[in-house]
Amino acid sequence: MSERESRAGRRLTRRGLLAGGAVAAAAAACAVPGGAGSAAAGSAPLPGGDAVEPFHGVHQAGVATSPQTFAVFAGFDLRPKTGRVALTRLMRLLTDDARRLTRGEPALADTDAELALLPARLTVTFGFGAGLLEAAGAGHLAPRPLPAFKIDALQPRWSGGDLLVQVCAEDRVTLAHALRVLVRDARSFATIRWTQHGFRQSPQVRAPGTTQRNLMGQLDGTVNLTPGSADFERAVWVRDGWLRGGTTLVLRRIRMDLEKWDAADRAAKEFSVGRRLDNGAPLTGRAETDEPDFAELGPSGLPVISEFAHIRRARTADPGMRILRRAYNYEAGLSPEGRQDAGLLFASYQADVARQFVPIQARLAEMDLLNQWTTPIGSAVFAIPPGCSSDGWIGETLLS
Repeated sequence: MSERESRAGRRLTRRGLLAGGAVAAAAAACAVPGGAGSAAAGSAPLPGGDAVEPFHGVHQAGVATSPQTFAVFAGFDLRPKTGRVALTRLMRLLTDDARRLTRGEPALADTDAELALLPARLTVTFGFGAGLLEAAGAGHLAPRPLPAFKIDALQPRWSGGDLLVQVCAEDRVTLAHALRVLVRDARSFATIRWTQHGFRQSPQVRAPGTTQRNLMGQLDGTVNLTPGSADFERAVWVRDGWLRGGTTLVLRRIRMDLEKWDAADRAAKEFSVGRRLDNGAPLTGRAETDEPDFAELGPSGLPVISEFAHIRRARTADPGMRILRRAYNYEAGLSPEGRQDAGLLFASYQADVARQFVPIQARLAEMDLLNQWTTPIGSAVFAIPPGCSSDGWIGETLLS
């Protein structure tokens, strides 16, 4: 037996152990040797191409991480009779491949290894829905479902899910390849329920850390938590139980009626938001970061910032009870009439959905002037487990 055949055999054995199936094990024998240092001659990456975000740690990457340009959220439904043992195999397999891909190495069964060599700040984040926790015998630990909000027009094809895989990167090719590998890993255990692709303005056009514009032209997320701050630590990370070091995610797909928005004049748009469109300043200030003065009255004697303006309705006085916004735009094509299917993938991370997200959403649903132009059409809630060490795996605090 040649040295190469011997190496292939070792990969096959390990893959078979992880996946618990001969098909996945056989696929490993086809893996193409390679790694971050084996890029083809003459194809040296630019600095952003080989940038690596750490996979291991107390927290999973992809939450406090500075948002990348591209994201895909994939929701899975578990196959019938997938129990705790199978879930353990699945999460060990997914973790092993994710840790390799995020450092610019091909996964064990990667038949297109060259596509894995530019990590481009790739992060992979896993979330557990109520169905997965139930299958693991821990249904009582699942985040409570959201209440019904009167503004919702939720569609099953964008809602729910037992398992979440969130993949983010600065490069679409890297993103597509990582998703392909991870979906292949999960195929024996789960089926795809939905995939939602999103994008933000890239570092080439807007400096990292500055507020992004959404497809309505608004600076979106001015008041947000700062990673590493005391308020962030208190608001985002769970501090006890199996989820300690993890968080929760509410993913809302919010459709924008851009045709109707285009028909509104600038004054109406700014009045509904409570901020200027050009620089994001509150209507009572001059700069984006100015504190809004909700008590200031206009010539008519009414508040300059309406009681029903978005920034007033979304306001949370206690910073420790705020949410972390990590939103992405989506654009899913045109209708025959030329109308865009577009909007926002609103990703909200918080330690406690019921105490943090629900009160904010309830106020917005009750009366937010932006509701004239936006409609939530998808909704899903996931527990985001803590991170893992270099010899651990995501989900071990629940499944081991």
